[in-house]
Amino acid sequence: MTQDERRQYLIEYLLKEEIRFRGQKIPKDKKGQENLLRSLMNVRLPKPISEEFIRIQDEYLMERNKERGVTDVADLMPVASDSRLYIWQGDITTLRCDAIVNACNSQMLGCFSPMHACIDNFIHTYAGVELRLEMNEIMTKQGHEEETGKAKITSGYNLSAKYILHTVGPIIQWGVTKEDEELLASCYRECLKLAADTGVESVAFCCLSTGVFRFPQLRAAEIAIATVKTFLDNDDRIKKVVFNVFKDEDLKIYRNILERKS
Repeated sequence: MTQDERRQYLIEYLLKEEIRFRGQKIPKDKKGQENLLRSLMNVRLPKPISEEFIRIQDEYLMERNKERGVTDVADLMPVASDSRLYIWQGDITTLRCDAIVNACNSQMLGCFSPMHACIDNFIHTYAGVELRLEMNEIMTKQGHEEETGKAKITSGYNLSAKYILHTVGPIIQWGVTKEDEELLASCYRECLKLAADTGVESVAFCCLSTGVFRFPQLRAAEIAIATVKTFLDNDDRIKKVVFNVFKDEDLKIYRNILERKS
């Protein structure tokens, strides 16, 4: 099958799966079809799906992710202050490393808002529906929502990363408390410990709890860097940690902190 044929098959399958979508027309243009497919995957509940769908979806996403471009952690340059630390600006779903970190909500099932711009949405979109199915199994077995500051690990499925670390950061209501700071630090520690115990040697962190969770960017970066450095100083199993930033403002913050420590 060609990519166009795969995309058409996946859209038709998902539209037929839900009665409420059966009147939805399929756009004729490629971009419109890509957006519709992403939206249908975003809203799909974690329920059984055919092996044929998984096979065709995986073929489609592997090719789609190649088209989007891949950056290999081996090609990045460490910061001057610490050869184990890296700063990289870009889409974390296109980074090839052992594990990337996903900023989740307490349900841990991914973002259900169609085409939402959060990292949770992007990761589930380009990993594939298997990720939500696995997370549903994990959370059903656990029997309760994920606690803030804890972490889980799954396969990376169709992403370039081998694994995905999922963690729930603190949500800031009025102002940052000491408990909020400790919970954010715990996210980094728990992810690193889980990664190290799994045999992971390179980890890429997004800017946890900033954005819609409202943790101030500067303080969040200070906690991230301090926590990671302390862990690496006491555990040599992790060889590379990437601070992945998307916004120019976050890039400047991380550079300033790490240059100040050089």
